[in-house]
Amino acid sequence: MEPTGAEAERMLALVYEELRRLAASYLRGERPGHTLQPTALVHEAYLRLLDQRQVDWSNRAQLIGLAAVMMRRILVNHARDRIAEKRGGGAEHVSLTVAGEGIGTAEVNVLDLHDALTRLADLDPRKGRIVELKFFGGLTTEEIAETLDLSVATVERDWKFARAWLSRAMSGP
Repeated sequence: MEPTGAEAERMLALVYEELRRLAASYLRGERPGHTLQPTALVHEAYLRLLDQRQVDWSNRAQLIGLAAVMMRRILVNHARDRIAEKRGGGAEHVSLTVAGEGIGTAEVNVLDLHDALTRLADLDPRKGRIVELKFFGGLTTEEIAETLDLSVATVERDWKFARAWLSRAMSGP
């Protein structure tokens, strides 16, 4: 459902600082002098959200989850563009710590994370979505359960599995 301009602005105002904190945490693990700044990342994600047709602008958790997916895509595209410019130069790195829960390594290549998360989502879309919402969206287990209409226990179980799977997938040969 397309929002009115006022509705979209009101909802963005409600979640803006939270999205900005998420963006800052993603960029904290990036190289010094990174060309993307948290505000620019949030604004780019917001512009992409406005193009979406199935956004429930009254659901805070869904809005943050979708914005997180958009920020992930922006960071991945930015890293790919940077590599293309440098002809295989170093890709961007991000921290994989979520509220004190590491996935297994302090810092990883954002493209490696994207590839591993894509493989996980191919194997189990629900677990992939949980990782997106938790890591990129910063949602709590309870918010994820509500957003995906799952029990908290299911989300916790899937998150535990997904963390272990991603840790193994990203540390393997």
